[in-house]
Amino acid sequence: MNNKIKVLIVDDSAVVRKVLSGALSKYSDIEIVGTAPDPFVARNKIIELKPDVLTLDVEMPRMDGLTFLKKIMTYYPIPTIMVSSLTQDGCDATLKALEIGAIDYVAKPTGSLSSDVNDVIDELYIKIKNASSAKLKAGRSHLRDSNNNSSVQTVRSGTNDGDGHNYTLFKGTHKVIFIGASTGGTEAVKDVLMQMPPDSPAIAIVQHMPKIFTKSFANRLDSLCSIKVIEGKSGDSLIPGQAIIAPGNYHMSIKRDGAMYSIQTSQGSPIHHQRPAVDVLFDSAAKYVGPNAIGVIMTGMGSDGATGLLKMKESGAKTIAQDEDSCVVFGMPKEAIKLDAADKIVPLHNIPASIFKFIQS
Repeated sequence: MNNKIKVLIVDDSAVVRKVLSGALSKYSDIEIVGTAPDPFVARNKIIELKPDVLTLDVEMPRMDGLTFLKKIMTYYPIPTIMVSSLTQDGCDATLKALEIGAIDYVAKPTGSLSSDVNDVIDELYIKIKNASSAKLKAGRSHLRDSNNNSSVQTVRSGTNDGDGHNYTLFKGTHKVIFIGASTGGTEAVKDVLMQMPPDSPAIAIVQHMPKIFTKSFANRLDSLCSIKVIEGKSGDSLIPGQAIIAPGNYHMSIKRDGAMYSIQTSQGSPIHHQRPAVDVLFDSAAKYVGPNAIGVIMTGMGSDGATGLLKMKESGAKTIAQDEDSCVVFGMPKEAIKLDAADKIVPLHNIPASIFKFIQS
């Protein structure tokens, strides 16, 4: 029986197609079933070869990658990894692709492919394996439909969220919300933040992303949410009505200044192969915020954040893990649950309400 993951590479660059297919073919559990220079060729090869995973360039002739991705997710859903350039336009397009339904992305090396191709291939290999078993949520409609919720709506304080609980103003609380996520997290975090009211407690977030992507991610969330969302830098205060995203390639931790909290960033060694790492944020939350903290661990591969969430719980914090059915990848929450680190295990659409209840408790 052939248990290899069948991969189709779609990229208009012949060099990129050759490099990716040659390098990925060296893995015993990967089979490159074909390559395509544009979406029109790719469409026919998808039907013919039935790949398990697609790698897709953003910028291509005749039809761009985002337009093609929309068609794929509508007519022939397949786990897709975007291959994007490290430019502002590339970051914005990649975030849009994740919203449409792409599982993950890798950043094309800048300049010569040969300079850091090994790192890119290693990352792509891991993400292909991850995508092959990920839950596909095309255009996020699957998740919303399964929750009988036609759209993500912003929740404002003082209103009822449908569970009979009236959420009053939060300005008097000293709670701080800490969120960690990885694969599938860009959309999951967005879904949660869009439901946070303008006066919500301060929020600190680690989402595994490369450096340039976190700025675009924060800007996009800021344009969509009632709260302010920024990419963090050392010294930024945690204040109500604002979420801080850990900058890519920097760990983010919490420091206490009297009655106030601020963040620190550092470039210490990666943890769980990640920088930023969720465990760094959660460990500092346990140390400095304790019972005033609410920890949330969401979709993502690996175990980053699991031990940190347990430390938060042991310090008196309230903790939440996203459930398996609503995760794109049930890795990080699963490991936290195995450690009994979560007070509540809830689907994505119930995370905001669970946070609100802990704020009021």
